Amino acid sequence: MAMSLPIRPNVLRMAPYSPGKPIEEVKRELGLTEVVKLASNENPFGASPRALEAIQRAAAESHLYPDASATDLIEVLARHHRVSRDHVAVGNGSDNLIQLIGHVMLGSRSDTVVVGAPSFVRYGSVAQLSGCRLREVPARADWSLDTEAMAASADSETRLAFLANPNNPTGSCSTVTEVQPLREAIAKSGLLVFDEAYHEFAAERADFPPTLDWVRSGEPIAVLRTFSKAYGLAGMRIGYMIGPPELVDAMNRAREPFNVNRIAQAAAIAALGDTEHIAHTVLGTRESLTRIEEACSKLGVPTLPTSANFVCVHVGGDDAYVARELLRQGVIVRPGSVLGMPGFLRVSAGTPGETSAFLEALAHALAERLEPSL
Repeated sequence: MAMSLPIRPNVLRMAPYSPGKPIEEVKRELGLTEVVKLASNENPFGASPRALEAIQRAAAESHLYPDASATDLIEVLARHHRVSRDHVAVGNGSDNLIQLIGHVMLGSRSDTVVVGAPSFVRYGSVAQLSGCRLREVPARADWSLDTEAMAASADSETRLAFLANPNNPTGSCSTVTEVQPLREAIAKSGLLVFDEAYHEFAAERADFPPTLDWVRSGEPIAVLRTFSKAYGLAGMRIGYMIGPPELVDAMNRAREPFNVNRIAQAAAIAALGDTEHIAHTVLGTRESLTRIEEACSKLGVPTLPTSANFVCVHVGGDDAYVARELLRQGVIVRPGSVLGMPGFLRVSAGTPGETSAFLEALAHALAERLEPSL
């Protein structure tokens, strides 16, 4: 007789994370030899050559445990961002850090987490896993996050607020003026977390919030960054946080040992110093997105403004159908209906060849929608 385990009900109510389809799976399912993946906001230009060399060197010592304190990486990050070492935490991707923040900040069922919607799903998971209250604030009509409404929803029991900036999946960017109400509201009772996974693609904006300055001045603010996007190290799973020392200390107490592997630490150190590769990535990303935006305008499917490395294309109510038609042609994108944006496709920037493949496939899919084959 099978036993029923006493698993916490709030965990069973959580939906497992649903990633985009991997390339090999699509090849097997559809019998394709060539597949273009523009679904996961990865860096199509790859990792820095310096990082790849560091990976090869570090791989020779894979039999040794990594530095559990990530001493060299934290030192490099602290110098890079002009903070002391005790302001820096590293993790197995930003997801690991998001979960750790929840572990150390949430402990009561009355605790509240404020998030915008749609946004990165793992913020809500933090609240659900902790069994506390989640307040999801709908985006504005233009799909930008409503920071004023988020601020208004905060109260004395708000322990965390997450703001993805630029936001995933919409690509919108909240300005320094727009985040001010939220910054003031959350400071009264908790921590405001800026998730800046796409920071490098928006860093040149004059109105981008100077979040690290606020951390340096001692505000209850944490800033998350990642090596998965502009740095092209998504497969290494490494992210970091700049935040209050007391938060860093608590997270170090709660995290598992060796939470960042040896190869990832070496790759991140090398990648951080390759500014030329970052510039190449940002330029190539902008060129790809501009091509997509211009072509989509001609096709009659408008795009949302974006400050990230992806763009949302408004294809109408049947986004799942269009996504399936693209998949049939070997192009993987994310249908907006699974991201809280029905009627949209989220499309990552690609190489020139990948961008061309997407645009050709999109034109064909839209034509098929209007004139379905018999």
